[in-house]
Amino acid sequence: MTADRPPFRDPALPVGDRVADLLGRLTPAERLTLLHQFAPAVERLDLAAFRTGQEALHGVAWMGPATVFPQAVGLGASWHPELVRRVGEAVSREARVMRARDDRVGLNVWAPTVNLLRHPLWGRGEEGYSEDPALTSAIAVAFTRGLRGDHPAYWRTAPVLKHWLAHNNETARDTSSASVRPRVLHEYDLRAFRGAVEAGTVAGVMPAYNLVNGRPNHLSPYLESELRAWTGQELLVCSDAGAPSNLAGSQAYFDTHEEAVAAALRAGVDSFTDHGTDASVMLGRLERALERGLIGQEDVDRAARRQLTVRFLLGEFDPELDPYARETAYDTEDHRALAREAAEAALVLLRNAPAADGAPLLPLAPPGPEDGGRIAVVGLLADAAKRDWYSGSPLHRSSPLDGIRERFGADRVDFAEGVDRIRLRTADGRALRVPDATDAESARGAEIALDPALLAGRTDLPPLTADTEGSVLDLIDWGDGVLTLRAPGGRYLSVADDGLLRASADEPGGWVVQETFRFESIGGGHDGLLLRHLGTGGYVSVAADGVKVAADRGSAGILTVETVERGEDAVARAAAGAGTVIVVAGNDPHINGRETEDRTTLALPPQQDRLWRAARAANPRTVLVLVSSYPYAVPDAAAGLPALLWTAHGGQAAGTALARVLAGDVSPAGRLPQTWYGSDADLPDLFDYDVIGGRQTYLYSDRTPLFPFGHGLTYTSFGYEGLTATADAREVRLSCTVANTGAVASDEVVQVYARAVAPSVPRPHRALVAHERIHLAPGATATPSFTVPLSALAHWDVAHGRWTVEPGAYEFLAGPSSADVRHTVRVELAGVAPGPRPVLDAGLEAADYDEQTGTVIADRSREAGDVVTPADPDAPGTLLYRACDFGDGVTELAVTASGAGEVTFFAGADGTEAARVAVGPTDGPYDHATVGAPCHLRDVADLRVELRGPVRLAHVGFSG
Repeated sequence: MTADRPPFRDPALPVGDRVADLLGRLTPAERLTLLHQFAPAVERLDLAAFRTGQEALHGVAWMGPATVFPQAVGLGASWHPELVRRVGEAVSREARVMRARDDRVGLNVWAPTVNLLRHPLWGRGEEGYSEDPALTSAIAVAFTRGLRGDHPAYWRTAPVLKHWLAHNNETARDTSSASVRPRVLHEYDLRAFRGAVEAGTVAGVMPAYNLVNGRPNHLSPYLESELRAWTGQELLVCSDAGAPSNLAGSQAYFDTHEEAVAAALRAGVDSFTDHGTDASVMLGRLERALERGLIGQEDVDRAARRQLTVRFLLGEFDPELDPYARETAYDTEDHRALAREAAEAALVLLRNAPAADGAPLLPLAPPGPEDGGRIAVVGLLADAAKRDWYSGSPLHRSSPLDGIRERFGADRVDFAEGVDRIRLRTADGRALRVPDATDAESARGAEIALDPALLAGRTDLPPLTADTEGSVLDLIDWGDGVLTLRAPGGRYLSVADDGLLRASADEPGGWVVQETFRFESIGGGHDGLLLRHLGTGGYVSVAADGVKVAADRGSAGILTVETVERGEDAVARAAAGAGTVIVVAGNDPHINGRETEDRTTLALPPQQDRLWRAARAANPRTVLVLVSSYPYAVPDAAAGLPALLWTAHGGQAAGTALARVLAGDVSPAGRLPQTWYGSDADLPDLFDYDVIGGRQTYLYSDRTPLFPFGHGLTYTSFGYEGLTATADAREVRLSCTVANTGAVASDEVVQVYARAVAPSVPRPHRALVAHERIHLAPGATATPSFTVPLSALAHWDVAHGRWTVEPGAYEFLAGPSSADVRHTVRVELAGVAPGPRPVLDAGLEAADYDEQTGTVIADRSREAGDVVTPADPDAPGTLLYRACDFGDGVTELAVTASGAGEVTFFAGADGTEAARVAVGPTDGPYDHATVGAPCHLRDVADLRVELRGPVRLAHVGFSG
């Protein structure tokens, strides 16, 4: 090796050797700098600056125009891993091209989000793929394989999975704790991450903001005991933004930030995303942690090694050999076609009942002369192509109205948005007025055209005023009382830093949305309303310098609403004159359900509910298209409309895709990736993460859904025949014949579920174990085959701390949805017979219960371990441990616990009290004491444990 080419520059050496050489050339101070998200250049070694993190959930985001694909939940609705792999490839190719133009674009991409869509009110449901771990894993493997590329030595981009672990609520997201018992942890939450890690397609993970079992995810012991045990490759763990500071901040888990960063580093976090581009704060904390001996140089070196490994894989040190270094694919015809194909594949036909003439309403027949050949396109999202927080800036735009006009002819399409058109009048009779465009606005026209977000927050535009005539504003009610106001010309009222209202926003958006308002009653029998600005919490008033937001309620202006036109009236007029009505409803992804904000209801916003009802009353040939990031409860629409479709926000080609499906150019074949429930009453508590005990998701729910998991119709019919299954000691092999028995070519999603016939513990009603999306011409058949490893049929045996496939009968069910089973086949598996708990050897870990009521799992120490404690210290909690083997007899038990309270033990079918133990008080939650008590237990018996008071039970030991 020549002096000017050190070993780390030698591509012939293994990556591990190259990393070790480079690490050895860096000083301790230089190694430490690698631990912040923005690592500086090291000029003496010709190392460039490096940034972890580039959002790429469904297109390269936040870094300028790029191809925008459907939201992640839409990709999940495709049930099409190969399509999703191609989407991931396109995203990563564009990331490479954009990186070549702008070195701020990162190649360590933070995508995909694999958190399971356990609860449909979760604000970030749009970012995930499915409520099912098998489907989520299949889609995640495909997307990350596309992002990674297929070269054996170099990666196109380095994907990081989000968000480790059990993260499903935005309410109190940084302070709430998910109580996740071992069965749920292993059978549900971990499975979403494991497939992509084992496939070797991910570079690492990002921990979530929340706590799991009382411990912040950035200290998760499962990063080492589970995640890094799944693979031999180095994995990089990148913190979520600001989360390291939460450890000693909002979470108050440590007294000092130095203790916090040290604990996170020891737990396995390698990159600290905190304080933006200013690395000095975090590096200062790490330096002081080193000085205090809270961490050692080996901890820093371990994290630095993982950072450098990713950079080598991305070809940073071998630009001449990197096969992706000269990528050119950006906004190509292929990418545009792929965006449309993905949007088409994501469309789900929920209902297609016969219309008055006896035929299904969809696909639409050519408009007839009796109605003048007209189609009415109506609704608040009819002319919208919404972005979400993790969208890129689309290079192209196609709203439903755009697509339908293009496909059916603009001269045949009528449009009524359905907004309420109003004036807002002050107490003295004036009305709010939006000034005309000014020279200041038009002077930046070209710049704004490139990036409309530049409008929001501007203070050089004229503020609203008030005069006799005022301006007619569009009022859009997004539900839960949240509304937006739009000026003539299409811009939304927004509030800048100076507190003045301006028509300055192209769309609602931003981390804190400045375009949303809510009416509040004055109270006390007074007429009029107050208008509260939700972004600041202040109230609208009219001042000498314009309309502004006052900080206090007492300074608010009293307003009345003068209705110029009701939205439902405009919709009814358009609907009455058309042959068919397409109502497009849904959500704006920046409002009522998004990062930091959970939804409060499944219901469609009242204004949108009125619109589809007005359309149907005027014209029974009404189709409702729901364009949303999440499910809605729409039982009346599902029962009363002839056709109902759902799609996630579909990216840049959404409107074109919808029009092609409506016209029958494409048969819809998307499937629901999560259950659609009929009402809020069907939902579990948002904070209940026990999918087994809480009977959640299609796996366990006993509720009858509005639309089941996997549901979706097509424009043809399919027959299923000949489902067969053979099993050996490792796997079950299945096949079935599927035939297109209709007259339309279409995809079909063949779904295979499994269930244990007589399980010894609660198991899913049915669980997805395989699926395939196939395309069949009319009359054609296919015989897809599936291989299901026996591990897919296992459950986590808490009694023995292992995966177990029980002996007995298992049924495999094939069909087009979880609720539409066409054929069932049964196989007998040898398995491992369940045995009693061997409590005499290891005792009972408190969290390894079979059932519980009124308890939560918490942290035994800051580093590892679990305890169980009453959810309410003033109410008892109970734990049940089935079939405990006490042998010839137990005469004493030992309770290890902290806190203060009472632990009572009941044994056998008659529930005889076996022992009662008083605990504590101890010196803090982590100061555990062991208290013994006599007892009389023998043979095999169930053991019920009752906890009273703020006691934290860790372990129970038994002796004869």
